[in-house]
Amino acid sequence: MRLLTDIRPLRESADFRRLWIGSTVSQLGQQMTAVTVSIQVYAITHSTFAVGLVGLFSLVPLIVFGLYGGAMADAIDRRTLSLVSSTGLWLLSMVLVVQSHLDWGRVWVLYAVVACQSACFAVNNPARSAIIPRLIRPELLPAANTLSQAAFNLGFTAGPLLGAAVIAWHGFAAAYLVDVITFTAALYALFRLPAVPPTGAIRRAGLRSVLEGFTFLRAAPALLATFLADILAMVFAQPRALFPAVAGAFFGGGVRTVGLLQASPAIGALIGVIFSGWVTRVRRQGVAIVLAITAYAAAVGLFGLSRTIWLGVALLAMSGAADMVSSAYRNTVLQSAAPDAMRGRLQGVFIVVVAGGPRLGDFVAGTTASLTSPTIALLGGAAVCITGLFILLARNRPFREYDSQTRALS
Repeated sequence: MRLLTDIRPLRESADFRRLWIGSTVSQLGQQMTAVTVSIQVYAITHSTFAVGLVGLFSLVPLIVFGLYGGAMADAIDRRTLSLVSSTGLWLLSMVLVVQSHLDWGRVWVLYAVVACQSACFAVNNPARSAIIPRLIRPELLPAANTLSQAAFNLGFTAGPLLGAAVIAWHGFAAAYLVDVITFTAALYALFRLPAVPPTGAIRRAGLRSVLEGFTFLRAAPALLATFLADILAMVFAQPRALFPAVAGAFFGGGVRTVGLLQASPAIGALIGVIFSGWVTRVRRQGVAIVLAITAYAAAVGLFGLSRTIWLGVALLAMSGAADMVSSAYRNTVLQSAAPDAMRGRLQGVFIVVVAGGPRLGDFVAGTTASLTSPTIALLGGAAVCITGLFILLARNRPFREYDSQTRALS
């Protein structure tokens, strides 16, 4: 019985191994930047609403470019698309270094850069994700997705902690500079990949191509349910915009406490990855997704009641472990259900939900907390999420019975 992480994708595919290593290193800098932007906005404005606006400003370009970027990934070489958009992200990180070094102190500059980063990310991620099934055997997809989650969460664990430490030591510019340096590893990994042209009939990326993705999704209720489940979790049970405020209000801490709170879900996810060998044996992925997200939301809700830092950290770690399991299964459903010719477009929809949901969740949480309190925002959001999940499971039989090995969509 396999208990520890399944690393066969790393052993069997040199291209996947390079891509994974590059992603792991670059995630460190990206997560440093994410926490640094939030802290810098709060330092300028002292407003949870202003921090929540970071999510809103990134949401619109994420939706527009995520959908179009997915269509592009089905129309042109995915390696080229990933490389160009990654270069754009690298240049935008340089802009963050400059604005901080010159001490402009203008929050609109941060909002503008975040919006542009969101556009590049929305084009980059569908192409990168659609590459993975071309690099490994189909039966290794759950293991590959778990490893990808490990890369993300390793960066999410160390990034906020290192970001907070670097900010305290040498300011915002130094934290942004680390992102520039680490992102170079991702560029190298993409450069070393072979060409990954789309399969099937190649057509121009455009509105018709995007609509074809939605048409396919509408005809696949189990796949559609995975998107809806994630929307419930990320919009209504997303706590990160509240971390700068609750670090002081709940725990009497400062910048380092914010970094610890940001890192806690990823620490839990990493622990979950270490003991994820059982993931490939689960057959009912729909039920597993609902149970995992329920555990996530419950932990977030209880975090709203915590007033001891280590209890808060433990609850956020539990939420991270549950989210890792959910994400691995949601990716597996998507990659097993979608034909290669449709993967880019569906990955575009996926990234709009996965990345756009938390950004909208930042706005919802920040606004709700400013009108009520962080505790009410966290408890209420968790309750809405859990209620919606069980309604979704009860009303969608294909989702309840989905098995990636049989690809039972309806």
